Amino acid sequence: MDFRFANALKKMMDRLASWMNSLIVSLPNIIIAILVFLIVLFLSKYLSRIVLKLLKNSSLQASMKHLISKLVSVLVVFFGMFLILGILDLSKTLNTILAGAGVAGLAIGLALQGAISNTYSGIILSYIDQIKFGDWIQSNDYEGEVVDINLRTVTIKQRDNNLVYLPNKLVLENPIRNFSTTPKTRVILDCGVGYSSNLEFVKKLVKQTISQAFKEFNTEEEVIFIYKEFGDSSINFETRFWVESKSALQVAIAKSKAIIAIKAAFDKNNINIPFPIRTLDFPKSYFEKNNEA
Repeated sequence: MDFRFANALKKMMDRLASWMNSLIVSLPNIIIAILVFLIVLFLSKYLSRIVLKLLKNSSLQASMKHLISKLVSVLVVFFGMFLILGILDLSKTLNTILAGAGVAGLAIGLALQGAISNTYSGIILSYIDQIKFGDWIQSNDYEGEVVDINLRTVTIKQRDNNLVYLPNKLVLENPIRNFSTTPKTRVILDCGVGYSSNLEFVKKLVKQTISQAFKEFNTEEEVIFIYKEFGDSSINFETRFWVESKSALQVAIAKSKAIIAIKAAFDKNNINIPFPIRTLDFPKSYFEKNNEA
C-alpha cells in the first residue's frame, strides 16, 4: 500500500515537473501572446476611430458608418486571436475549432435565430434611406425621433422624452411612417357650423383665414374645403391645407393654430359653431297625468 502511494506521488510530481518545464519553455511565447493581445485591442479601437473619421464626409448614413467601424474592430480582434493561437503553437486546437465550426454554427444559429434576424435587419436598416438618425417615424404603434440604430434595436425618443427600443426585425417587416421624408404635410381639420349659416360665405371665410395663417405654404386656391354631412346639430365640413412638418408634433401645433384662427374669424362674423343639442319629446298623456296629480 505504501509502495503504491509512493509510486503515485512520484508520478504526480513528475507530471507537475513536466508541466513546469513546459511552462518555462513556453513562457516567452505566453508573454508575446499577451503583448499581441493588448496590441490587438488597442489597434481595434484605434482603427475603428480612423474608419469612422474616414467615413465622416461620405454619403453613407450615420448608422451605417458606425456599423462599418464596429465590423472593422471585430475583424481585427479575430485576426489577433488567430495570431495568438499560432504564437502559442495551438494550431491543432485551431484545426479542431474550425472543424467543429459547422456543427456549432448550425446549433448556435437555431438557438439564436431571433438575435441573428435582428442583426441582419439592423444591417439593412443602417443602409436604406427610408429611415435614418433624426427622422420622426411611426412604427409598431410607437412614434418618435430616431436616435440610434444598432445591430439589435432601433431607438426612438417619444414626445414625452421616453425612449422606446424596437427590435430591428419588427421595424423592417412592418410599415414605417416617416414624417421627415417630405418637407410639407397635409393637415386635415374637421369642424361644423349652424344650419342658419351662409354656407358659401363660410367656405370663402375659412379658405381665406387658412391661407393668411399659413401664407408661406398655401394660397386661397390651394386650401381644400369640403362640406361632409348634415350632422345632428351642425353642417360639418373638412378643410385641408399644407404646413412645413417633420414630426407629428408640428402637425398638431399647426392644427391648433388653425383652430384658433377659424374660431376668431367665426366670432368676428357671428358664425355659430353649435353645441350638440338633444330634444326631448313627451307625449300629451304625460302632461295630462301630471296635471291631474
